[in-house]
Amino acid sequence: MTNSSLLIGDIGGTNARFALASHDSPNYANELLLSCAEFESAQSAIDHFLKKTGASTPKILCLAAAGPVVAQKVRFTNNRWSLDAGDLAATFAGSSVRLLNDFEAIAYSIPYLGAANCVPIGLPESGPLPADNYTVGIIGPGTGLGAVGLKRVDNVDLPIAGEAGHIGFAPATQVQLEILTVLHERFDRVSSERLVCGPGLENLYWALGRVHGADWPQLSAEKIFAAAAGNTDSRASEAVQLFFEILGQVAGDFALTIGAGDGIFIAGGMMPRYPDMFATSRFRSGFENKGRYRSLMETIPTRLILHKQPGLLGAAAVAQRMAQQ
Repeated sequence: MTNSSLLIGDIGGTNARFALASHDSPNYANELLLSCAEFESAQSAIDHFLKKTGASTPKILCLAAAGPVVAQKVRFTNNRWSLDAGDLAATFAGSSVRLLNDFEAIAYSIPYLGAANCVPIGLPESGPLPADNYTVGIIGPGTGLGAVGLKRVDNVDLPIAGEAGHIGFAPATQVQLEILTVLHERFDRVSSERLVCGPGLENLYWALGRVHGADWPQLSAEKIFAAAAGNTDSRASEAVQLFFEILGQVAGDFALTIGAGDGIFIAGGMMPRYPDMFATSRFRSGFENKGRYRSLMETIPTRLILHKQPGLLGAAAVAQRMAQQ
């Protein structure tokens, strides 16, 4: 595996993970986490990875990036890096290069996530996906709110990448309507991402304080979750429960939009840290609360992804297919 020619990566605004993919199965090894700020470019970070692992110049590069991929190019907003498949191919001696959106990479991992990698959230219980044809959605709060669909048609996987996290927030209760009104003081337009991600929870906590006529202290998402998990702050518990409920509403809207009758998978960096609290939350209530479509929503399973690096797993699956072509 050390001399594998299949290099994969999952690159965000702050950190980049690289690994070597297997030729034989959708798997990877030699994972290395690097700080983007310590390297001038993606190329220099890859050079460091190759030297560190003793790997040969890759014949295949498959890199997932936290941002839209346009004409196989990515420009990051949170660091000075940019990715260009053509430039990378030239730099690494004619390598075959594929750039993926980070949630597109997670979509490619879905067929390879076993029961140990996912936990059902609410009813119905989720069994194995159909082998040949299905449609699912993946949504996940982290630094932002990512979303992607995956349609399998005759054993061919077709990700449906987009920016569904930026759809406008639709309040479903009086409290949510009041929160939207408050958030309009900060933002001209309030998207779902303004409430359902790490910074979104902070916005939600602040706005909920205003709704209650109080000036609550500004807390980080980590501290809000910690206080809710420890039952030390009723205000934090209220904010977190509302966060889960709104995530459910957004996930349900997404399921209806893309026809994800075979399920919604929850990804991202936040939810796997709090699986028990998430499982007993108002998520399913928000997910199923679709009026005339409630009976349909009750049949759609929801699963929390526990695999630590589904983006790398998906990139490994794509790299393996590229090598077989």
